[in-house]
Amino acid sequence: MNTLTIGTPAIGGTRYKEVKQAMLAALAAHEWKGGETIPSEKRLAERFGVSIGTLRKAIDELVADNILVRHQGLGTFVAQHQRDRHFFRFFRVVRADGDKTYPAVSLVSFKKAKATRELAALLNIETGARVFTFLNQLALHGEHVMTEHISVPESRFPGLTEAVLRDRPSTLYNFYQDVFHINVVGTDERVRVALADEAECALLGVAPGAPILEIRRIAYSYHQMPVEVRISHVNTEHYEYVGTSASHDEPL
Repeated sequence: MNTLTIGTPAIGGTRYKEVKQAMLAALAAHEWKGGETIPSEKRLAERFGVSIGTLRKAIDELVADNILVRHQGLGTFVAQHQRDRHFFRFFRVVRADGDKTYPAVSLVSFKKAKATRELAALLNIETGARVFTFLNQLALHGEHVMTEHISVPESRFPGLTEAVLRDRPSTLYNFYQDVFHINVVGTDERVRVALADEAECALLGVAPGAPILEIRRIAYSYHQMPVEVRISHVNTEHYEYVGTSASHDEPL
């Protein structure tokens, strides 16, 4: 159990920030899982040695960050990935006419590898640490539009296999949460133009060297812990990327 010891009062009334960090640490340690209610305000205030008002301010920020959810008369719960609201918050590829749809995802390849220096730095793991890498092909409205090259650290996804990944009954981030208790609460994305190589040509149905959109994403759990690196390529002939004001504190 994480406890908070406070000596002199925090400067500038930031004590609630310390409480917030302590609660994030408890979430990161899986003390409270997605969909579960957190302890009462009275119990948490006693645990952290702060007033109810200070505790509520910390909870207010976690609710604003969509990490916690208040249900009137029931209590405060750890947010879960909800199919419509959360999926379309981070799946930003839509048809040019604005129509949104869920992609049909096909797993093309899955393997174990050793993290390169660059990948290790992005995932905050040791160079050479074991990672799982897999490639998805995504179809929208029956048309192959997108590929995703995804890498996750084996240390955070122990026991992940191709069969389990292929047969998952939910979206990928729901799968992370339900099976590995990894709650993605934010992403950082960079977008640029790339040229299709041979592999992308076959998967996206474009000519060699055709311009495609490249989206580089790092997904974060609590305390901005990186849990996934994803490089997506999009055929933008009929589809486009719709940006948002997402930040590390914005949930999936």
